[in-house]
Amino acid sequence: MYKVFIDGSAGTTGLKIYDRLSERKDISLIILPDEIRKDVNARKDALNSSDVSFLCLPDAAAIEAVSLIENNNVKVIDTSTAHRTNPSWAYGFAELTGFRQKIEKSNRIANPGCHASGFIALVSPLIENGLLSKDVYLNCFSITGYTGGGKKMIAEYEGENKPLLYDAPRQYGLGQTHKHLPEMKAVCGLDNLPIFCPIVSDYDRGMEVTVPLFKKDLRGSLDDIKQVYSSTYNGKIVKFKDFADENGFLSANSMRGRDDMEISVFGNEERILLVSRFDNLGKGASGAAIQNMNIILGTDEDLGLNLGE
Repeated sequence: MYKVFIDGSAGTTGLKIYDRLSERKDISLIILPDEIRKDVNARKDALNSSDVSFLCLPDAAAIEAVSLIENNNVKVIDTSTAHRTNPSWAYGFAELTGFRQKIEKSNRIANPGCHASGFIALVSPLIENGLLSKDVYLNCFSITGYTGGGKKMIAEYEGENKPLLYDAPRQYGLGQTHKHLPEMKAVCGLDNLPIFCPIVSDYDRGMEVTVPLFKKDLRGSLDDIKQVYSSTYNGKIVKFKDFADENGFLSANSMRGRDDMEISVFGNEERILLVSRFDNLGKGASGAAIQNMNIILGTDEDLGLNLGE
């Protein structure tokens, strides 16, 4: 039985990981009482006595937590932004070429950001296969449910005195300094940061990431994109779906409660839309973290995941 510690188990991602692991027969959770869960010495003991530790903390606290680990056998999955562009850490999106092998061999896994997961899933294979150049200038907009904003935002949206402005979608990250931008650029190998427009809307879970392309930026055709996606994403968790839309619409909460991701392509030969849809708390957060744990422990990759149909 594997001993697992969740450092920061009171946050949204930590709670979701706890809920998933509490049902596993192969996992023994190390749980600190509330009165000492922030005590450095107690946390240090828990971290070093675990087989796997999840860090569900702000960046600075995640860096501190890693510094407390003296046991070289402890495997760490960090859900913060702190280590996502650190080359000594494996980036936890196993479906990209060569990434699963790095995860399997590493004791340090950086769990991807939610928006970043959708963008990277769409762009990285096209860069790798030469359909997009590394110096391309890209745009991306991403719609998410409010649970992606953590406890404070959840309370605001679900409270009795919800502001009227919250009834409509709200764009944020207006200064183009969103914390996911560095990993979007680094993992895809881009020379330029994309213009990124994240939007939060009045529903709880689900994410829809769109990258529009003009023909002039594409070294190939719409069918070439579909071929790359179908050959890259043919597993259980990330899948290419060449399907008709929902009567002219695409709902951002179609994958609610699931841990898989759908990749699709729309448009025409002149103007193309690359779209990924998934649950921001699933493949965008705790689902990805559990998948990465399964990989490093050598268990079935989809153990404990809800993959829908």
